[in-house]
Amino acid sequence: MRLEKELQHRSDNKCELCGSEENLSVFEVPNSPTDVADTSILICETCKDQIEAPEKVDPNHWRCLNDSMWSTVPAVQVMAWRMLNRLKAEGWPQDLLDMMYMEDETKEWAKAGLAENTGIAIVHRDSNGVILEAGDSVVLIKDLKVKGSSMVAKQGTAVRRISLDHENEKYIEGKVDGQQIVIITDFVKKI
Repeated sequence: MRLEKELQHRSDNKCELCGSEENLSVFEVPNSPTDVADTSILICETCKDQIEAPEKVDPNHWRCLNDSMWSTVPAVQVMAWRMLNRLKAEGWPQDLLDMMYMEDETKEWAKAGLAENTGIAIVHRDSNGVILEAGDSVVLIKDLKVKGSSMVAKQGTAVRRISLDHENEKYIEGKVDGQQIVIITDFVKKI
């Protein structure tokens, strides 16, 4: 009970992730190092449900991390970092991750929990659902404008010896006209 009182005081009786004032409870941050004193945070029922059940995650709810990622409490930083990593495919969380600063020990703590949650292997599939592997060759099924350049990768262009993005199943990399580019798997077909 004393821990809950301390967390209520620290958080001003608000969820330390989203700021909600309803249905608050103590949440022990998974994979916490034993030498860290503050390994718990005060969170609302909505945040807790979405942390514990990834299939229930509402990406828009987690836009609150734009504020809470700047918390000075390491346990809050860890949970913000983990949720942003879980939501990276949405696009906007990657921008926040790029801005986020954490001490090295805190980042190691955050990564320890992420490794446990990412037991699911990422599988890259082409537009027809065929599994892609590093070193495969693909052909573009649509003209693609390359962001950041005036280049257009033409439909029918073969991309040989692709490499896979190990964080996003939709991204592969390969050379087109001598330039290394990222290609979305929805626009390629395995040769």
